[in-house]
Amino acid sequence: MKPAKSEYGGEMALPEPRLEHFCDLTVELSPIIEMGEGRGGKRRIIPIIGGRARGPGLTGKILNIGADWQTIYRDGMAELDARYAVESDDGAIIGIRNFGYRHGPEEVIARLAAGEDVEPGAYYMRTQARLETGDKRYERVNRMLFAGTGARRKSAVEISLYAIL
Repeated sequence: MKPAKSEYGGEMALPEPRLEHFCDLTVELSPIIEMGEGRGGKRRIIPIIGGRARGPGLTGKILNIGADWQTIYRDGMAELDARYAVESDDGAIIGIRNFGYRHGPEEVIARLAAGEDVEPGAYYMRTQARLETGDKRYERVNRMLFAGTGARRKSAVEISLYAIL
């Protein structure tokens, strides 16, 4: 723990956050719908049509509902803003809001745009996620934050979510 100086003169130890693997998501996508140039950059919508969640915290199917509303900035960085839902294998509906960034060398981003599989370590794709449900069995997710690391595939996105403890 790292001591921090309190404004009141004392020292206190703040806990360092830990990451605990929650689940891996394979999010299936429909083709990109291009909106054109918006106020902040090129806008596009990518419909989410299915997929799977697998892991110690959540296993189930991603529902055919939701989309990633992206902004592509002039420097090539993609701002990701996805909302979708998972139906757990035991019947709970859990909404996911996943916000993040994807960027990298121009030639790597061009290969991704062409639908090529690119080594995920060749570019940066990180997200912050919030999950929400009314199902009592999963209510813990309503009070947790999640960090994600991801990869773009031709017609899917892969994301590993980690609970921030």
